Amino acid sequence: MIIKNADNLIDTHLKKVDPVCPVFGRCGGCQYQDIPYEQELAVKDQTIAGLFKEHLNIAPEFCEPIVPSPQEYHYRNRLDLKIMRTKEGILFGFSTEGKNLTVPIDACPIAMQAISDVIPQLRKQTTENLPPKYRMANLVVRADTEGKVKWGGIGRRSLRLKEDDYLSTELDGRRIFYSLETFFQANLFILPKLIDHLKADLPLAADTVFFDLYGGVGLFGLCLSDSVAKAVLVEECGASIKLARYNAEHNRVENLEIVESRVENCLELLLSKYSRYKKVVMVDPPRQGLSPQACDFLSQLKNVEGFVYLSCHPDSLIRDLKEFLAKGWRIQKVVPFDFFPRTKHIETLVLLVKSKE
Repeated sequence: MIIKNADNLIDTHLKKVDPVCPVFGRCGGCQYQDIPYEQELAVKDQTIAGLFKEHLNIAPEFCEPIVPSPQEYHYRNRLDLKIMRTKEGILFGFSTEGKNLTVPIDACPIAMQAISDVIPQLRKQTTENLPPKYRMANLVVRADTEGKVKWGGIGRRSLRLKEDDYLSTELDGRRIFYSLETFFQANLFILPKLIDHLKADLPLAADTVFFDLYGGVGLFGLCLSDSVAKAVLVEECGASIKLARYNAEHNRVENLEIVESRVENCLELLLSKYSRYKKVVMVDPPRQGLSPQACDFLSQLKNVEGFVYLSCHPDSLIRDLKEFLAKGWRIQKVVPFDFFPRTKHIETLVLLVKSKE
């Protein structure tokens, strides 16, 4: 179910444009710089509708048009770069997909401008100071909406940041902090549109508990906490839990419970704890999707007012949804989001409801 090239999906006579990146087609990061953005959105719309029809028998009218990114370039707040020591010298750039090659770069047009601007300086600094014992190193470079740039990857605990160095973005009246070692959505500029959709589509109310599963640093739990009696965040990564607690304290959010655990190990107890409340559940799992145990438990939930699945990987999303449909759920709405312009990747929001028995 890998997304195909645009020419395999839509009219090959549609307009082509010159890529803005000199290494387009070599680094493997972008696939759609050579077509207009409107055409890319059409490809992605057709891709999602086709996957849901082919694998889940969901009619295209259940798939809403893709939500475009406010920025088609300079949107990524994270880059992963490689330094490799070779006989010819030290290479600095991107790893090519499926090949053990490093493509040198001087800038990246899909990275936030602050990251792209610092690449030459970062290349000089890291290649000149790469410890002799390192044959290669993987660097993480991140920025925020305030223009702050941080990087790590050489040395133990180099991805850990002190509180004063945390990166952040403001969203829905909250200041959300994240770090080099924590997951955070790559496109900060489209997040307000996603939050708006969640507030419009989910039955959030004063007698409701919102379960933010795989909640990371607390983005969704924090932004939706004002709309519910209680928000419960479940996350197994210790670094993310630390940031989630910091975020809750910084934003003075008192109705957010933060639980460090695997979802399948704690959710039954949490649901029992809040049995007298109405329940809304959101899952935003890693790229590989839900574990078999979590998928089995979640798909058997009853008495849930709303359930939404957010995924960055259509293959694992389709696999997990098959389990939900087999257990009596139905898909109410599919909303693709273009979190990753100029690339083949798509973020997809799926609203599920339990069929009445």
